[in-house]
Amino acid sequence: FGAEVTGVDHSMKLDLLRSIGADHVMDYTKEDFTKSGRQYDLILDMVARRSIFDYQRALSPDGIFVYVGGSTAAIFQALLLGPLISRNGSKKMGIVMGKPNKKEDLAFLQDLFESGKVLPVIDRSYPLSATAEALQYVEQGHACGKVIITMES
Repeated sequence: FGAEVTGVDHSMKLDLLRSIGADHVMDYTKEDFTKSGRQYDLILDMVARRSIFDYQRALSPDGIFVYVGGSTAAIFQALLLGPLISRNGSKKMGIVMGKPNKKEDLAFLQDLFESGKVLPVIDRSYPLSATAEALQYVEQGHACGKVIITMES
């Protein structure tokens, strides 16, 4: 799609980010991308570890910031302050909320997966009987990709 992508994660996951196409990678334990001086047209945050104002600083003038997940405090901050920040400038700040999938969007995603343009990253697979172990693995931060729970026959 022509995007220049910067992936931010722990050092143990940087090679994974490169392997799935990130042009640049940053270790958040060593460098704060919101203070790097770079500006981004789109920031997607899956864990919301920073203030919404940090993200605002890292956005380009017409940039868009979206929380996909994170702490309750960070989500409330985005819910309360995101609309104010968005109203007072060209930057857009908000949260992805669940909504029904459109048939054409799902067909587009299917085409991307079937053509190999998008590949899922699967770390491990656990049987349903080992769900507690799988959750512990994820909670400890070890997962480098998705952890799958399979139904036993």
